[in-house]
Amino acid sequence: MIKTPENFYDVVIVGGGLAGLTSAIHLSKFGVNALVIEKNRYPKHKVCGEYISNEVLPYLNYLGIDPFILGAKKIDKFLLSTKKNSVIETQLPLGGFGISRYALDDALAKKAIENGAIIIQDSVENIKFLDNQFEIETKSLSVFNAKIVIGAYGKRSAIDIKLDRNFIKNEAPFLAVKTHMKGNFPEDLVALHNFKGGYCGLSKVEDGSINVCYITDFKSFKKHKDIEDFQKNVLYKNPNLKEIFENSTDLFPKPLTISQISFANKSPVENHILMCGDTAGMIHPLCGNGMSMAISSGKIVSQLIIRYFNGKIKSRLELETLYKKSWNKEFKLRLKAGRIVAALFKKYNFSEFMMLVLKSFPKLLPFIIKQTHGKSIKINEF
Repeated sequence: MIKTPENFYDVVIVGGGLAGLTSAIHLSKFGVNALVIEKNRYPKHKVCGEYISNEVLPYLNYLGIDPFILGAKKIDKFLLSTKKNSVIETQLPLGGFGISRYALDDALAKKAIENGAIIIQDSVENIKFLDNQFEIETKSLSVFNAKIVIGAYGKRSAIDIKLDRNFIKNEAPFLAVKTHMKGNFPEDLVALHNFKGGYCGLSKVEDGSINVCYITDFKSFKKHKDIEDFQKNVLYKNPNLKEIFENSTDLFPKPLTISQISFANKSPVENHILMCGDTAGMIHPLCGNGMSMAISSGKIVSQLIIRYFNGKIKSRLELETLYKKSWNKEFKLRLKAGRIVAALFKKYNFSEFMMLVLKSFPKLLPFIIKQTHGKSIKINEF
């Protein structure tokens, strides 16, 4: 194995998605020696809703990223429909923007490198904590050592099995499908259309294409011979989805898919690794706020690590305790609200009743949206 003094870093970040890259930019901005290990090359499409709440916009600007220079679409309206085509529309309390992971991850990676962070393409096979430091082994047989490790490798990984994380033992029954389409769809709208066994989100991204991403339980999906058959026999039961699919052109050679998705509780710290983004916890896509949560978690962990290196946090135990407390304060109630909302809309008849209630009390839907979103990050919080 390759093991040299040059392979020692202040922080190794496992995974170069939104949370990992945000952390790399923030840490390197303050002179922290950071390495990102990411298995994919940039740019790359990922299965993702691609709508981001404006709550993180000031923070992205602080990091030197302006989504609108990249072409992001301003979004301030939300539309919800049920399987029986009950429809309700409202203004988003904070608003947001639509941008593809293809464009945003690439811009974040370039900014991290510009700041002095190192990004390598490799896969992490194992992470060990020995003598108050980490040893990270990769598929290419490299070994890296670090004072701190941030886990930002996504929803599910072989690393989770090696760490014996509790959630990995539970059933992960969900499948997600994502594509981009060319067709007519308002630029200022994010729509969420329910169908039997799942829901589909739509919004426009920087190149004018419609991001179409849906999630369903695998049990419903496996009854059909392929994705096209499932869409025609299940998604098309919602007239809104049928109209989009029949009057739009697929821009991907084939849809992207990801399986074994779990919304079970996870711990933000495992074996002294500080977990970020989906690695720490996933909000139901029904609530449409996973991307801003990932970015926010990168901010939280970076701020605490900088305080640790500056001596303001005295020990690793204090760092881990503060991170757990900060993560739970920011996200625990959002995740709980997301699970409740998703469970309610999964009930076929109850979702129709809920729509009647929402239409009768117009302020209720914006209130529910607020429960799954954070407040706009203020400059003094950086």
